[in-house]
Amino acid sequence: MERRWFWKLNLSSLGFMLLLILMINGCNASIHEYRNEAFKPQSNAFFFHGGSEGLYASKVVDSSSDSHVKGKSFIRFESVTFVRTKESASKQNEMQQSTGMVEAIILEVKDRTRVGALFLKSDVICCTRNLSKDGQCTAGEVVIQKNPDNPDWPRRIKTSFNGKDEEAKMESETVEIKSSGMYYLYFMFCNPELKGTLIKGRTDWRNPDGYLPGKMAPLMTFYGLMSLAYLVLGLAWFLRFVQYWKDIIQLHYHITAVIALGMCEMAVWYFEYVNFNSTGTRPMGITLWAVTFSSVKKTLSRLLLLVVSMGFGVVKPTLGGITPKVFLLGGVYFMASEALELVENLGNINDFSGKAKLFLVLPVAFLDSCFILWIFSSLSKTLEKLQMRRNMAKLELYRKFTNSLAVFVLLSVAWIGFELYFNATDPLSELWQIAWVIPAFWTLLAYALLAVICVLWAPSSNPTRYAYSEETGDDFDEEGVSLTSGTLKVSGDTAAMREFNNGLAEDLEEDKRE
Repeated sequence: MERRWFWKLNLSSLGFMLLLILMINGCNASIHEYRNEAFKPQSNAFFFHGGSEGLYASKVVDSSSDSHVKGKSFIRFESVTFVRTKESASKQNEMQQSTGMVEAIILEVKDRTRVGALFLKSDVICCTRNLSKDGQCTAGEVVIQKNPDNPDWPRRIKTSFNGKDEEAKMESETVEIKSSGMYYLYFMFCNPELKGTLIKGRTDWRNPDGYLPGKMAPLMTFYGLMSLAYLVLGLAWFLRFVQYWKDIIQLHYHITAVIALGMCEMAVWYFEYVNFNSTGTRPMGITLWAVTFSSVKKTLSRLLLLVVSMGFGVVKPTLGGITPKVFLLGGVYFMASEALELVENLGNINDFSGKAKLFLVLPVAFLDSCFILWIFSSLSKTLEKLQMRRNMAKLELYRKFTNSLAVFVLLSVAWIGFELYFNATDPLSELWQIAWVIPAFWTLLAYALLAVICVLWAPSSNPTRYAYSEETGDDFDEEGVSLTSGTLKVSGDTAAMREFNNGLAEDLEEDKRE
């Protein structure tokens, strides 16, 4: 009955993932596609956010318009078309040359206050007749205060409708980036008669070394190095595994699976980023594989920590009746993690994920908390059992594991605090050049924790040091170990031995109940 219910859960989760993939509007990347998107009202203007990315300055100085020059950084407009309503077009004079204008405005984030009339002590975006009298702007256009250090920026590109035409096509143009920064692109119009206008087409954003956004570019090298790191760890583990293959316990196969998944995860992410960098798009197939490997590895890593904490293969041969609960938590975590990863990596490359991302982050954070509480609760019970049975080798092993895990949890909490502070103090991604460090830290932390487990549970010629065996009176040691002081005085009389055996019997009954 429980197995049947578990399979139903897996089928439901698979259906949810497929639905989520269908709901995501394509795989947007450094090639930003606009598919009949609408403009939103803001103050006395209408705007559409065309994209935002961290771009490095061009490495080469080339006056030509050839955007394929290696080392060149640019934003290129490709087939961008504005479509106004039939009602709006019918009101215009067919002989008039310009009957409505849309402006494309590119600005660096530090120049954000230069768009709009803030410098004129007004909260409007479009120039009014009163403001135009002072000669500060042109009526009917977006107010822009030029940067005295760079008179060409913020950059403005105008596109006009002719006569009664319903469409106005923007001329193909490439804007070279000569200064590193976080760049924003907005399409705006001031004429209220253009209300209801849609935009379609695309813009290409490129860094000197490829299409990867600036905040993601360092991660390609990082994933390449992590692939090598997992390869080294896997090779060391394999040699140890082969050397002591006769003494392998079931837990070693679980560790091997997590190492293999880690190698695959890093390799797939690296090749996904290489493809992204060369083409500017993220094919759903490759990205879906990378996301799935990542979610499976995260789930199995947490399950590995949980079963190790429960003493699986060390204190108890099986998990007993608690197995369905462990699989249930793992299945739910995989579903939540996969959903979050899909939205983050198959959604829009812009940093405007908002409420949708928050809705998916909270379940993952809650499930992570459940894992942590269950892990430390299980560790406490396992340590108590080992202390009662006076098994010094296993107790020392689990004390080292507990201390290591506590350090990793403290580091995680500290980094979460830093991440919250970082995101709160940098809402416009002005620190985009170091933003890659945040996801990289979590990858390094997971690798370090796996390496610690590999060292503590490495295959050896003495598997009984941590392998499960029927606990008998032979394990009794007069020099018992305490969790706090490290030593515990016990008497060697028959009463103490009887008490120990009674405690052992209770533990065995508890394992059966679980």
